[in-house]
Amino acid sequence: MTIIPNIVPEDWDDNGILLFEEFCAFIRTPQRTVRSWRQDGRSVPRWYRFNGNGRLYTTVGDLRRFLERGQ
Repeated sequence: MTIIPNIVPEDWDDNGILLFEEFCAFIRTPQRTVRSWRQDGRSVPRWYRFNGNGRLYTTVGDLRRFLERGQ
């Protein structure tokens, strides 16, 4: 079995938006696990909400930093 690292395509703008579900799919981690990380205060990207109460999202730049830290 070969492990393929997560690499963010270079043409993705750091200000681009990733929804919570997209982030979880990209890092190949169940949503339940990432939600647990958030609640436990672990080092996950900063999350925002559309209009303060909508769906969770983060930026491509935060995803890059998350992957660089080796989380």
